[in-house]
Amino acid sequence: MRAFVVTGPRRFAVQDVEPPVPAPGQVVVDVERAGVCGTDAEFFSGDMDYLREGQAGYPMRIGHEWCGSVSAVGEGVDASWIGRRVTGDTMLGCGRCRRCRTGLQHVCEDRFEIGIRGGWPGALAEQLPVPVTALHALPDTVDAVAGAMVEPGGNALRAVEGAALGPDARVLVLGPGTIGLLAARFALAQGVEVHVMGLSEPSLDFARTLGVHGAWTSERLPDLPFDAVIDAANSPALPARALDLVEPGRRVVYIGLASAPSTVDTRTMVLKDVTAVGVLSGSPGLAGAIEHYASGTVDPRPLVAATIGLDGVGDVLAGRRPTGSGPGPKIHVDPRL
Repeated sequence: MRAFVVTGPRRFAVQDVEPPVPAPGQVVVDVERAGVCGTDAEFFSGDMDYLREGQAGYPMRIGHEWCGSVSAVGEGVDASWIGRRVTGDTMLGCGRCRRCRTGLQHVCEDRFEIGIRGGWPGALAEQLPVPVTALHALPDTVDAVAGAMVEPGGNALRAVEGAALGPDARVLVLGPGTIGLLAARFALAQGVEVHVMGLSEPSLDFARTLGVHGAWTSERLPDLPFDAVIDAANSPALPARALDLVEPGRRVVYIGLASAPSTVDTRTMVLKDVTAVGVLSGSPGLAGAIEHYASGTVDPRPLVAATIGLDGVGDVLAGRRPTGSGPGPKIHVDPRL
């Protein structure tokens, strides 16, 4: 089968590789759609911390936002999975440790991460092996575009839930990328007032088309009381700014990651009586994201700017948008193209 392989920093190839064979407890998924993520770009550039820490290494097959249909099952897996449309969890815990046993497999010390950690092959390929325990079935009302947006949607939903927004709340989202805009959409579905802060006018213009109540540059941000601030950006300066902007007694949610360390003055946190919440993965939010997509309360599809084949992935990871792309931040890949 064909797969996109990162062979070193800024080096790649679309290769013919052996197709997966499902081990006991696993299925093989024929990938219908996969998303290209900022994490994928960090592996492509060589900046991802996992490379320095020895948790990942080249050559590697990236891609962790996906959907498809089950085409084969391994020993011990119910054959009724064959033919079902699915997406799945990225975080594959060991299943034995205390964290896994208490539902925290996404922070298991010995976890694999699909297309990210431990050498588990990713979804930028025609087929993908997945433990059956990681699967989530997709209803017919969730198409391929939305199906491949479940993983980032789970992250964004967890961020909104972590903000603990009550009636008449006002939330500020830092960063109009995929996670930030999905968080804005989930917050809007709760009926709260949503503002977005970003750098470029085109990205802010697009945020306005999604129904946010305000989209601002840092210099133009109005002096409003924000009941929560969700930092979904990658600037090392914004975690401290988020703490400054949030109302006392409220919450800051950190889901964005900067390439350099961020500093937060805990004296400010204490004196403002602020709760800080960190979100690592979408794992606990995947089912909820699917429910929102299926019911139509949140539609992630406008965020997808273009769909390309495997041969176009290298250009996207290098920062070049496909010709004819829409204004959204997300690029999808159909490995069958």
